[in-house]
Amino acid sequence: MHTILQPEGWAKPVGYSNGIAARGTLVFVGGQVGWNGDYEFESDDFVDQVRQTLQNVVAVLAEAGAGPEHITSMTWYFTDKAEYLANLKGIGAAYREVIGRHFPTMAAVQVAALIEDRAKVEIQAMAVVPD
Repeated sequence: MHTILQPEGWAKPVGYSNGIAARGTLVFVGGQVGWNGDYEFESDDFVDQVRQTLQNVVAVLAEAGAGPEHITSMTWYFTDKAEYLANLKGIGAAYREVIGRHFPTMAAVQVAALIEDRAKVEIQAMAVVPD
């Protein structure tokens, strides 16, 4: 079971948690990008790549018997802050479609480039499966 950490008097964050306490088996998901299982990009659309990236994170979690509800932390790397901000509505819809209404701790970082030239986003995740 996870416990959301929300300091008293702080405004409630939207779309993420300030902190989470959890106990159980740790699962670490390496940076995933928006390609399919054959390492092929099916789209250059930002939201499509976010959706595929999240699906990839969930697929790796499943290998450990974990699901989206077990994610405790995510770090998002993207190549264009303006494109990210311009697509927040679509990103939110894709997130809810794949992850649901579970909001772990998150960080979002614009980077100069990702290793895969067509990648627009990369997501690394950590999860805890309760004992």
